[in-house]
Amino acid sequence: MTNTPVVVIGGGAAGMMAALAARQTGAQVTLVEPNEKLGRKLYITGKGRCNLTNNTTPQGVLDHVPRNGRFLYSAVTRFPPAAVMAYFEELGVPLKTERGGRVFPCSDRAADVIDALFFALKRQGVALLRGRAEHLLLENGRAVGVMVGGEPLPAGAVVIATGGLSYPATGSTGDGYWLAEEAGHTIVSPRPSLVPLEEKGDTCAQMQGLSLKNVTLALKNQKNKAVFQEQGEMLFTHFGLSGPLVLSASAHANWAKDTYTAVIDLKPALDETRLEARILRDVAQGPNKAFHNFLEGLLPRKMVPMMAQRAGIPPDLPVNAMTRGQRRRLMEAMKAFAVPIAGPRPVKEAIITAGGVKTGEVDPGTMMSKKAPGLFFAGEVLDVDGYTGGFNLQIAWCTGRAAGIGAARYIKEEGL
Repeated sequence: MTNTPVVVIGGGAAGMMAALAARQTGAQVTLVEPNEKLGRKLYITGKGRCNLTNNTTPQGVLDHVPRNGRFLYSAVTRFPPAAVMAYFEELGVPLKTERGGRVFPCSDRAADVIDALFFALKRQGVALLRGRAEHLLLENGRAVGVMVGGEPLPAGAVVIATGGLSYPATGSTGDGYWLAEEAGHTIVSPRPSLVPLEEKGDTCAQMQGLSLKNVTLALKNQKNKAVFQEQGEMLFTHFGLSGPLVLSASAHANWAKDTYTAVIDLKPALDETRLEARILRDVAQGPNKAFHNFLEGLLPRKMVPMMAQRAGIPPDLPVNAMTRGQRRRLMEAMKAFAVPIAGPRPVKEAIITAGGVKTGEVDPGTMMSKKAPGLFFAGEVLDVDGYTGGFNLQIAWCTGRAAGIGAARYIKEEGL
């Protein structure tokens, strides 16, 4: 057991995993966290249920990482979802797999995951220090500690696991970025990912609160190419669009280089021929119905005024008076309901921050800085992020474990 500790900055998913891995590899460990409780962001993941990984292969994880997936190859291969699941089962958290491979605690309680990690830290003898890391201590280019509350905290190795900028109320305030910059690291500009989208205009605002299920959402760029297309659930809000489909779609957008339109297929189970047959059948069953009453048989009530407007059909028109052209416009509006997007909501509302410490400046096997020996990174502070479905926590676990093991081995090899 070495005497100079590994200091882990950040008590979230990646930080707790790094602390446990370093301790189990033979190092003394001090975990620094400004919040009173560890794992605050974990409490809100998976709507409070904690979607802690995805029951897939290492390659399945990498397929769901849009940026810098190759950087994760070593970490996710050595600590894949199967190993993560076994790890938490051994900590006393029974797990279950749901739709799309999403893994949750059987209790549906994020608190059970946090408690399991907290008590493991206690059992292993990890020292917990409440405070904010203010500066890195560097000596001849090496990381040798950190300033906490104006006092130096010496370290044989430092792991930065401070998260990104999303959900600042949970402690993700971007501290890790400027700590990394102190060591000479490049920070890829942080931006929101897995975030609701703001509309241009007030289409969504007129239908706010309406939730749609089993629709297909396509996010199309200026060239009308779909960068994302998937079936699922979404929500109209006072500012635009939210819900699972929208959050997933946002991760595929490059806001700096392109503009986008959300295109919703309200009847994905029906192609145009079958949709037209359905409309003609409904018209035959109630030929004298007013168009707005007719639409209520096809769509949620909150959509009816907007759909009548989009189709250019008077709400009081008897449906048997619809022209072929009007019927065509109605079908087009139902199969491709377009909402121009102004951009993402602010990063503080995002589930995940894209951007962060440039991965080319970090060793992918150990997570050690290539700029400052003894400095390691884990989790969202790195410029790597995944889609929804447990992939971002999988990234936190595997990079945290790699960083913790790397830091403990570094201390041993250096004789610190």
